[in-house]
Formats: sequence, C-alpha cells, structure tokens
Amino acid sequence: MKWSLRRGTRAAQKTPENVDENNRYMRRAFFRMAASIEMHDINQAGFLVNTDQTQVVYGMGPKLTWSQTGAKQVDVLGSEEKRAFTLVVGVSASGDALPFQAIFAGKTTESQPSKKARSRTEADEHGFKFESGGKTYWSTQESMRKYVIDILVPYFERQRCLHNRLTQKCMWLIDCWSVHRSQEFRDWMRENYPWIIIMYVPAGCTGL
Repeated sequence: MKWSLRRGTRAAQKTPENVDENNRYMRRAFFRMAASIEMHDINQAGFLVNTDQTQVVYGMGPKLTWSQTGAKQVDVLGSEEKRAFTLVVGVSASGDALPFQAIFAGKTTESQPSKKARSRTEADEHGFKFESGGKTYWSTQESMRKYVIDILVPYFERQRCLHNRLTQKCMWLIDCWSVHRSQEFRDWMRENYPWIIIMYVPAGCTGL
C-alpha cells in the first residue's frame, strides 16, 4: 500500500506571519524592561518573575501513525484531545520555581484531584493551588487574581523581606493572553498592587 511510519504535522503554535514586525516589538519590550529595572532599582533576581500557562492533556495521543509515503499532511488520532487542565507556572530570574496553579473545568472541588490522590498531600505542602474554572479550564479573571494573591504576591513579599527592601517594586512578565491585557485585570492590579510592574511578551512570540 506504499505506507510508512509518519509523524503528525500539526504544529502546536505557529510563528506570526509578521515576525519581523514582532521582532521590533520584542526589542521595544526589552528596552521597556531594561528602563524599568534601572529606574526602580530592580537589581535582585527574585524581584522579577515570568509566568506562563500550559495545557496539560490527560491522555496524549500518539505522534506517529501509518500513512501513505510522501503525504504532506498526516492526521493523528488523539491530536485534538481537549480533556485537559491548565497549569500556571512561574519562575523568578533567580531560578526559583513558584508553586503551581492548576485549573480544572467544573464548578466545584469535585473537578479537582481528590484529597486522597497520590502526591496530593505533597503538592499542598509545596503550596500548589487547585482551582475550578467553571465551564473552562483556561485562566480567567478570577483564577488570575487568585494566582496573584496566593502565589505571586507572597513570593515577592518574601523576597522584599529577605533583602530588607519592604517597599521595593517588582516586575512580572506575562504574555498577551486576553485576561492578562484586559482593562479589568490591569485596573485591578493597579488598584491593589501598584508596586508590581507588568511587562508583556508580544503576542505569539513567547518561543522567540
């Protein structure tokens, strides 16, 4: 049948078509960060945190399948699997990994891992937070605010105490997810945590 073992062709994320223009945006973002770091004396690595979200699929489909030799597009069963949760991961410039936040679709804690689940106690001890996102497992206004309150701010406050700089401004680097850049979220941050400077990675350029 002229078949051979092939790898799926669907990419997880494509580089934007206007990548040259985005390179200019990235340079501007870099200069904004550098200027803010200098202006606010952010000279300790623990004062800068980068946070991103990733989709975790419960049952990963195979990446290889049998298809006709020479085929340019190869469909793989399971590649569109959507039963998943979102893991919110933060790391500081000092290399500290902040506690994870995991978001599950569902309205109650029944959608979250059981208290009796393997390693759940260890996860709780490390400060991991489990959230129910309602109809979606993606980050929402509510879950991002909880991330800031329960994970980001306590980390920054520990760093400010560690370096005896209790009024130090800190920097938070995030991507252009609609919740992150919404006026509602930015107003909430400005009202409650004006000492946290938000910087954005240009859309579609996290990998670059």
